[in-house]
Amino acid sequence: MPVNKTRKKKRKKVRYREVTLKLSKNQQQSLVNYCMARRTTPTKLIKKMIRPFLSNYSKEVPEDIYVTANQLDLFGQEQLHS
Repeated sequence: MPVNKTRKKKRKKVRYREVTLKLSKNQQQSLVNYCMARRTTPTKLIKKMIRPFLSNYSKEVPEDIYVTANQLDLFGQEQLHS
């Protein structure tokens, strides 16, 4: 019997974007100390903490997330009760 050789599909190349941020000396030291205590790297820690934002909103953002003109809803509640 002949063996059918099938090729695997070529994986799409992942494109990365660089993000930079500045930390104060105390913030950097806190980050390093926390990472040493948790035995992880700063990059892994930061990615883990922002993972919900990186994965949940890639297509669209729900309406309730957007900032409204009355951010504290102080005026919206008064108009409803009047």
